[in-house]
Parts: sequence; C-alpha cells; structure tokens
Amino acid sequence: MNGRFIDNLPKVYGLYTGGFLVFIGLMAILEQLGTPADTLGVLFVAFTIAIYATIGWLSRTMETGAYYVAGREVPSLYNGMATAADWMSGASFVAMAGGVYFGGYGYLAFIVGWTGGYVLVNSLMAPYLRKFGCYTVPDFIGTRYGGNTARLLAVIVLVVASFTYVTAQINATGTIAARALQIPFEVGVWFGLLGILLCSMLGGMRAVTWTQVAQYIVLIIAYLVPVFWMSNAQDFGLIPQLSYGAAVDRITELEALHGVGTMVPSETFPGLRALTTAHSMAPDSVLASWKFITLVLVLMCGTASLPHILMRYFTTPSVREARRSVVWSLFFIFLLYFTAPALATFTKLQIMDPNLATGIIGKSIADVQSLEWIQKWSSVGFLAISDSNGDGLLQINEFFMRGDIVVLATPEIAGLPYVISGLVAAGGMAAAMSTADGLLLAIANALSHDLYYKIIDPEADTRTRLIVARVLLVIIGAGGALVASLQLSSILGAVAWAFSFACSGLFFPLVLGVWWKRANRQGAIAGMAVGFIVGFWYLYHVRFAGGTPFLGLDHLRFGIVGMAASLIAMVGVSLATEEPDAETQAMVDAIRIPSGKTILDES
Repeated sequence: MNGRFIDNLPKVYGLYTGGFLVFIGLMAILEQLGTPADTLGVLFVAFTIAIYATIGWLSRTMETGAYYVAGREVPSLYNGMATAADWMSGASFVAMAGGVYFGGYGYLAFIVGWTGGYVLVNSLMAPYLRKFGCYTVPDFIGTRYGGNTARLLAVIVLVVASFTYVTAQINATGTIAARALQIPFEVGVWFGLLGILLCSMLGGMRAVTWTQVAQYIVLIIAYLVPVFWMSNAQDFGLIPQLSYGAAVDRITELEALHGVGTMVPSETFPGLRALTTAHSMAPDSVLASWKFITLVLVLMCGTASLPHILMRYFTTPSVREARRSVVWSLFFIFLLYFTAPALATFTKLQIMDPNLATGIIGKSIADVQSLEWIQKWSSVGFLAISDSNGDGLLQINEFFMRGDIVVLATPEIAGLPYVISGLVAAGGMAAAMSTADGLLLAIANALSHDLYYKIIDPEADTRTRLIVARVLLVIIGAGGALVASLQLSSILGAVAWAFSFACSGLFFPLVLGVWWKRANRQGAIAGMAVGFIVGFWYLYHVRFAGGTPFLGLDHLRFGIVGMAASLIAMVGVSLATEEPDAETQAMVDAIRIPSGKTILDES
C-alpha cells in the first residue's frame, strides 16, 4: 500500500465499520419486511466475502517485500487487529465456547494457554525476529544456524503444523456455509476455500493484512452482540463478562434437577455430544489440575512457535512497533476470550431453564422437533434428539449437539432476531477465513521462499517466485479442503495437534536461537528432528495404536513429550559439538539489541 493509504487508515476503516453497521440495519429492516431467514444468511455471508475479496484484489502486488511482509509498513494498532483476526480462528470463534459448554473448567485451558502464549511471543520472540529482518520462520532458522538441512527441517515442521491447523479452519468455514447456505458440509468446505483464496492469492501478506483488519471488525461485533443481548434479556447485568456467575449457579442446580449423567451415551450419534456427565467449572482432582496445566503449557509454547503468528510481527516498521503490536494483539484477543465463557454459560441456560421461553428440556419432544432451529441444524447433521426412555419428554441427555455449532446456533437458541444469526455466521466465517489466509500464506511462503528460492533455484526472479507461491496456495488449500471434508477430528482437536506439532519441532530451536549463543547447527537439527519425530510417534501411540498415555498426557498434549525430547537433543548435541563461529555469536548478540539495523540485507 502507498503512504496515502497508510496515513488514512483510521478514516478508511471508520467508514468500513460504519458501512457494515448500516448493512446490519438494512438486514434488520428486510427481516421486518418478511425476507426469508435463509436469504438473510446468504446475504450476510456473500456480502462480507465480497468485501474481503475486493480488498484482496485491490492489494494485489508483484513486489517481493509487499507479498511476503506487507512492505514492513503496518502500524502497530492495525497489525494488532490483523494478528487478533489471524489468531482468533474458527477454533476460537466457532468451537471454543462449545468446548466450555460441554467440558466446563477443563476447556478454559484453551483460553488461558492461547492468551498466555502471547506473553512468550512478546518476551521471547517477536521483537527479536523483527530485528533479524527475515521473511519467514524457516528463513530465521536457516540463517541463524546455517545450512539447508536446518532450513528444510523447519519447513517440514511448519508445513505439518500449519496444514493440520488449516484443515480445522476450512472445517469451520464448511460448518458455517452448510448452515447459512443450506448446502452439504462437504460442499461448504470448498465454498469456504474459494473465499480464502480470493483474499490471499493475489496480494500475499499485504492483502491478508488489510483483509484481516476488516475481518476482525466483523468477528468481534458478531461475537459480542449476542452475549450482551442475552445477559440483559435475562437480567444478569450490563457487563456479561463480570456477571455470569449467577448463571453458572443456576446451571448447577438444573444439572442436578435433570439428572445429568443418567441417560443415553453420546456414542448413539457419532460426532454429536450430550451432557452425559456433569462438568464442574473447577478442578476436582490432582489429575484434572495436571491435565489443565499441561494443556496450557502446550498451547502457550505452541502459540510462540506457530509460524503464521510470528510472521505477523515481520510486517511492522520497527522493533518498537513489533512490541507495541503484541500488546494491541493481546487487547483485541482479550475482548473475545473474556467473553467466551459467558456466551457458553448463557447459551446452556437458554436450553436448560424451563422458566425461559427458549428452554426445551422437559418439554414435549414433538414440540421441540417442530422448532425451526432444531429442524435446520438437524437437517445438516449437527443436532439430533432421541426419546430413549419413550416418555415423550426431552431429557437433557436425549439432546445431542455438535460442540462446533454452539456459537453459531446461539442466536436461534435464544430466540434473537435472525439478523443476529446472519451476523454471527458472517463473524464465524471471518474468523475462520482470516486464520486460514495466514496459515496458507505461511505454508506457501515457506515453500516458495525457503524451499524453492533458497534451496532449489536461488537464481529465480521475483515473478517466478511469486507465481510459485500462488500456485502452492491453490494446491495446499485444495488439499486442506479435501482433508477437512473427511471430518477426521473436531476443530479443537485438530488445533491442539497443530500446536503440539509446532512446539515439538520449533519452540526450542527458535528460543535458543535468540537466547543461547552456544546453540549450533547440529544441535538445532537434532532438536527439530528428534522433537518432531518423538512427538509424532507419541501421538500415534496414544491416539491410533491404543497405547497408554504417559503421566496422563493424552493425544492433545503430545507436545510436552516432543518439547522435552527436543530440548534434551538440542542442548546435548550443541554441547557435544563445536560452538558457532564468532560471526554467528556476534549476530545473536545484535539480535537482542532493539536499536540498529536489521540483520538481514533485504535488498
């Protein structure tokens, strides 16, 4: 983007936000005039995707710096918004509240771990990688340690972690498209992929950055509106994030009243869940506390290792702006994460409380099945009801739902105007698309810059490199859509795997690359290879081979095992081999000094 655009960012996005609010008002008027709900859903999703695609088209570029790092001119405030959109994926927007809805306390580890990870990003990574001046994470690994082997291993870990993550985002876009457009999930994932590619293919990081700012505005409005609406409608207070404790107490009473834990097991409907056991909002054993802590640790270290997040801090004008950008990122992320438990609580109460007009538990199954929202979510396979005891009344464990739809279905569950459902669908699509954009770009950039340009064809010109990057975007995206259509794992499960892959192979090579001058090429290679292989083996052992988890570390936490192996291998091999040369050690010293020129020559 040119300087004029950068200087006018407040005006540009102010007009965009105002225009979006006007669009919401127009949709509300159309609803009052009798426009069908399905039409409103299509309009919301189509309008927002069209806006993102337009931004992507206007941001097209054939300049290397603009394509890879947005010209390094993104102000901290807007980079913070873009990072928050990049970070608050389909897992955060679509699936996290659903996890809290079904799992209670245990799933708060996702919120604590993801948020706490930014403390590590700020203190250990972002400013120093920005000072280094690299284009990609493997670029740092390859230059810091030297040699193509280390760079190649970093590319492999990046691709596996990011591809695992991107399938979860395409899964989320498929879920939203299936409901909003009334199409099969398997078709919805390809529709979502088309929107993702329109945003990122032509403009790279420059297009993704300005699209993600627009997407953040949509997703945060969409997430907050239903929560404030429900809180005030149920008289829980003006600030739901501070007042939902009373709703938790009411749910606890209702769980005891409805006999949670006594009905049909959720295996009756594969992929759907019922409240077959009571879920406390506090740990009830040492094992529960241990599992909470280890999941938080994996998510924190995974956050500080995910290439698509670290890449965002390569786009700021300076090291100082990179630090500020992390602070803004935390603030914008906090707005959603602080709200997720309240949303899950109010939604569960809307379903369970017989005193509310929306309550369905204890009512006639025939009456419940006649509800429009029940029929529509059932028709796409995300909800089911079973009268297991034959009494004709809906018990709490005869109601089955896919956790990934809790947020999307909340407006309908709460009886809000359908315009709010359309808004939430648009917000969920924005969240999933923004993260998928960043992930696909991270993979394509690493393959085109670090594998193709740095290893295969160092003489390739700019045009060839960018064409390769764009072709790879399409191929990788298509692969992600194909895997997502198979629904091999839940959204949160796939995301947890991605974090574990990232921290198993990259956390210590990145951290020690900045903070330990003695770390050398052999140590980094050993750390990445051993950590990644051990982590992958442990995942296979406990998830697919029926092995017994070690110390309660299940398949969501295999990063703990991988990181331990990586640290031991990297430190041991580094100390057993020759230390880096004086030039490399001086370079590491220079990375940690905020002022001065960047390390790499980007000319």
